[in-house]
Amino acid sequence: MGDCISAAEALKRLKEGNRAYIDGQAGFGCVSRKIREETAKNGQKPYAVIVACSDSRVIPECIFSAGIGDLFVIRVAGNVMDNHQLGSVEYAVEHLGCKLVVVLGHTLCGAVGASLKQNGGYIKFITDEIRRAVDGETDAVKASILNVRQSVAKIRRLIRTTDGLQIIGALYNTESGAVDFGLEI
Repeated sequence: MGDCISAAEALKRLKEGNRAYIDGQAGFGCVSRKIREETAKNGQKPYAVIVACSDSRVIPECIFSAGIGDLFVIRVAGNVMDNHQLGSVEYAVEHLGCKLVVVLGHTLCGAVGASLKQNGGYIKFITDEIRRAVDGETDAVKASILNVRQSVAKIRRLIRTTDGLQIIGALYNTESGAVDFGLEI
């Protein structure tokens, strides 16, 4: 379980956890009865916020070898940001003391693919947001990165920054399991 640690230390933990995941050394952090009881009694102290897609192949706790109380995960198709997601990020930063926010896009994203088509119904709220981000890009990986960049920019613009807060984007490779934190966002 995380304590109020720096963004750099949180990023280091995420990278180490992803390496363990890729190598097949671990899939989860601690999910023991003891940690459940501890977090029930003393509350959560996640070391990072992960804004991820709802895609069933993208499981942040597994990808980063994290357990109960380690990550504050916000999932929505296409990892788009609206007031609900922004409120969740704000809560984790201001009330839980998280110093690192990661918007985690991924390859083979169905929501990004759907944004290239016209959609009706409620999915339109998601695909219209992604369509604005990708601005006509047809390469799926580039489109996913542009979508991550838009969400990062929105968080940076609308969430009050606290001392030491870092907001970054990353891309999860659905096939290899590797997370690329070098998106230059």
